[in-house]
Amino acid sequence: MPFTSEQYPGVVESRPEATRGFALNHSMMRIKDPERSLAFYTGVLGMRVLRRLDFEELNFSLYFLDCPTEGQSTPPSDVGERTVWTFSQRGLLELTHNWGSEDDPDLQFHDGNSEPQGFGHICVSVPDLDAAERWFDDNGVEFIKRPDQGKLTDVAFIRDPDGYWIEIVEPARLSNLGR
Repeated sequence: MPFTSEQYPGVVESRPEATRGFALNHSMMRIKDPERSLAFYTGVLGMRVLRRLDFEELNFSLYFLDCPTEGQSTPPSDVGERTVWTFSQRGLLELTHNWGSEDDPDLQFHDGNSEPQGFGHICVSVPDLDAAERWFDDNGVEFIKRPDQGKLTDVAFIRDPDGYWIEIVEPARLSNLGR
């Protein structure tokens, strides 16, 4: 029998027909300063901005980012086609900037890990965790947890400019996780 899902109480055994074609497109996080956040996500994590959407009447901008992979299709150059293409992708990160927030010295976003807990983190997989750790150190990235710390080894957590946690994993090191 082919794998469809691990089974636990509450898990629906077969996918409802009406959900065929559903895909996780993006997760959104608010950012205070787009220049600082974009420098981090593009320069430190190697993401690229697929599309920026400005909503002048609502005073905010959205930045859609991905981690480009080998063989991935190229975004269309026409902005309308690129918008449709962007909303057809999987696993994007949307950074939302409310205009003027960068000028508010008191503005902070809840990281989801302090009380009350909620949203916890996003995760980026890397081909070499040791090399990534050195890269983050070279770029002054704050570690919450290094791969050799704590009971959960081979998993790191770093902090982005707004305080959000980012889990960093090397998939090849995780085969015994959860056994």
